[in-house]
Amino acid sequence: MEEILIHPAYFGPVSQFVALVKADKVHFENEDNYQKQTYRNRMYIYDSNGKLLLNIPIKHRSALTGEPKKAGKHQLYKEVQIENDFEWQKQHWRALKASYQTSPFFEFYEDEIYPLYHKKFGYLLDFNYACLEFVTETLQLDLDFNKTSEYILNPEDKKDLRPLINAKGKLNFQHQEYRQVFQDKLGFLPNLSILDLIFNEGPNSLNFLEAQEFKF
Repeated sequence: MEEILIHPAYFGPVSQFVALVKADKVHFENEDNYQKQTYRNRMYIYDSNGKLLLNIPIKHRSALTGEPKKAGKHQLYKEVQIENDFEWQKQHWRALKASYQTSPFFEFYEDEIYPLYHKKFGYLLDFNYACLEFVTETLQLDLDFNKTSEYILNPEDKKDLRPLINAKGKLNFQHQEYRQVFQDKLGFLPNLSILDLIFNEGPNSLNFLEAQEFKF
């Protein structure tokens, strides 16, 4: 597969990592505007009641500047700060433990992922790159990547996969099933956070990603 342009995400979904694994080179978008309802600050996991949203609270521009909200006023993704007055890390960590402590590999990776939920991060983008580092090390994925230095609306030399960041968008992507903790109760849930795959498949996760069809 060719070079791709894609966003760093908060433990992005399986679809994003299929794209990362299959790409010859990855360009991470660092210069775009922040948008709501995307995988920039949310992920979906599988808990005992089904699909669960974990959302990172952010500081909006108006709160930082004291200016009233204005239509058309955008904030760059790289400038978005995390709202750490909320105990979101504690909540997300509890949710992960409750959902995956009985999975085959949660305890195996627990010590490595623990610091991400017990160290304060100021900027969302920095936290998401830390999440990406955990995943690439866990998968033993040698990712050839760089970070963009300018925003290009219509890149001609790489495949634009930035729409994959949209959590509410319709995606024509399907992947094979793997064993999930609550599957017997609620059935298989596709395209959850990469953590769902890792905690259930462990060292086989990379093989699973490589075996998927790429039809974006």
